[in-house]
Amino acid sequence: MSIEMDKPPVDPQNPLLELRRLTPARIALGRTGTSMPTSAQLDFQYAHAQARDAVHLPFDHMGLSSQLAERGRESLLLHSAATDRNSYLQRPDLGRKLSDESAQTLRDYALSHPGGIDLAVVVADGLSALAVHRHTLPFLARIEEQTAAEGWSLSPVILVEQGRVAVADEIGELLGAKMVVILIGERPGLSSPDSLGLYFTYNPKVGLTDAYRNCISNIRLEGLSYGMAAHRLLYLMREACRRQLSGVSLKDEAQVQTLESDNGADMKGNFLLSPSAT
Repeated sequence: MSIEMDKPPVDPQNPLLELRRLTPARIALGRTGTSMPTSAQLDFQYAHAQARDAVHLPFDHMGLSSQLAERGRESLLLHSAATDRNSYLQRPDLGRKLSDESAQTLRDYALSHPGGIDLAVVVADGLSALAVHRHTLPFLARIEEQTAAEGWSLSPVILVEQGRVAVADEIGELLGAKMVVILIGERPGLSSPDSLGLYFTYNPKVGLTDAYRNCISNIRLEGLSYGMAAHRLLYLMREACRRQLSGVSLKDEAQVQTLESDNGADMKGNFLLSPSAT
């Protein structure tokens, strides 16, 4: 059951109270003597519990695989070298590589499907399986529409239990993929236990650092929309293919349609700013 804090009435003498209506940030909480009000303390404890639950929620890969099959998408279940959740949380390095059995499974698949692919699609539980459960399918639907229009070949959806970002590089290399994208549950915040992140790499291979990856984060209903995230990812993939690189050398300069644009035309830069400010 959600614990909702009472919204304070608008007070023109205290603008922070009005800001509380626009942000989930913990501002203008009030006080009781020298302490926080009980409602604010309970709300904090509830948010903290949600974050902990998101970290420890088991990855429902069977449910996700079933839903993908209903949409006609093949999936392949793999596991990182982290044998359980405790080892995953205490040994980040184990989550960055496949188990020996899973690596062999992928090699066998690659041998039976020679020729390589354009884009390997990986989904890992990361630090919030909740984010993966909620946002993977609707986001993948948008990605598949756009990659089909580009004529790019896709791998099956590779599901990885106890996976971290770098495991996608090994998967991409074993599949002979030109590009790889991993959808992964981000570390929960106190107001965002279900934030999905994606990391994109051109020419993936084992040993790459974060400098070779592009990140798009906070994909969720209250954050970056599925459509906007897919738009930005498609831009990165097109530019990566053209320039044959990714990471810090590839900037996200995707054109974004805004209400302020003349006749709905796209504009570069910060989409929060009006044309006169850019």
